[in-house]
Amino acid sequence: MVDAPVAADLAVVGAGPAGLYAATCAGFRGLSTVVLDSLEEVGGQLTALYPEKPIHDVAGFPSIAARDLVAACRAQADAFGPTYLLGHRVETLTPAADGGFVLGTASGTEVRARAVVITGGIGTFAPRPLPAAEGWVGRGVVHFVRALEDLRDHRVLVVGGGDSALDWALTLRGVAREVALVHRRTGFRAQEASVVALRDSDVRVLVPAEVERLEGEDGRLVRAVVRDLAGGATTTLDVDTVVAALGFTADLGPLRGWGLETDGRALVVDRRMATSLPGVYAAGDVATYPGDVPLISVAFGEAAIAVNNAATFIDPTARLAPGHSSEGPPPGA
Repeated sequence: MVDAPVAADLAVVGAGPAGLYAATCAGFRGLSTVVLDSLEEVGGQLTALYPEKPIHDVAGFPSIAARDLVAACRAQADAFGPTYLLGHRVETLTPAADGGFVLGTASGTEVRARAVVITGGIGTFAPRPLPAAEGWVGRGVVHFVRALEDLRDHRVLVVGGGDSALDWALTLRGVAREVALVHRRTGFRAQEASVVALRDSDVRVLVPAEVERLEGEDGRLVRAVVRDLAGGATTTLDVDTVVAALGFTADLGPLRGWGLETDGRALVVDRRMATSLPGVYAAGDVATYPGDVPLISVAFGEAAIAVNNAATFIDPTARLAPGHSSEGPPPGA
């Protein structure tokens, strides 16, 4: 069944934090907004993969759980009454004959908008596999932790050297019975503060090392054999759960067919967050430009820039700067 067409001033493709904040910024500009996402819930990767992950790099919050940040962003956007089309994967984007754009979803819904802001994160994604985990995924090996209590009193081995791996290792200390971390290199790709915290913690760190094999008893994971890549010696760890935090492979998916310039992994934008197609903007991980930094805090600023430039595309007489929010009516007025 095809839904009735939806029309709005602005279409936001992606309902993660950047997309939700884009809807808020559009509300301040008095723009009607429709927010689309292929997932059934708002929050993007934070909701799908890391709802309990603590986030430390958003201004004003020394630490905030991912789910709480998403809830706050949703409440902020909801004050302006955007239309949400969740579970709607956008497949096509076509310039309309009378101006603006037509977006087509996999379910057959058609959305007409005068401008578009793409905040689709890293696109479609799949976790990088841990070779030694073949046959154990879902039976002791996970790629992310949706509920910390699921690992209460477990002996946990985290594999990886990026921000997620270190975040899980540090966060699980107060929940798991034991936490160890294995990484192939002596250096880490995480924020320096996390590296320092890891070194000062009681997490057992094995570097440079790799998981050689996993072993079980009665169909249950019970141990991991870890090989030292420097000397070749092996260490056997008793484990109940392995968190394979090796990152994700990403694909822009349908976005590649929209006629937008890409660098292979993301959409190329200018300082206005404008893509190569006039009227289409991008913000967050899906956008790239010289000097970009992939942080949620940066994505919020990019979303604001994208929306305000979109406002001037919709109405060339409109001013770019929206003014201070404290100067206007309260949300929903």
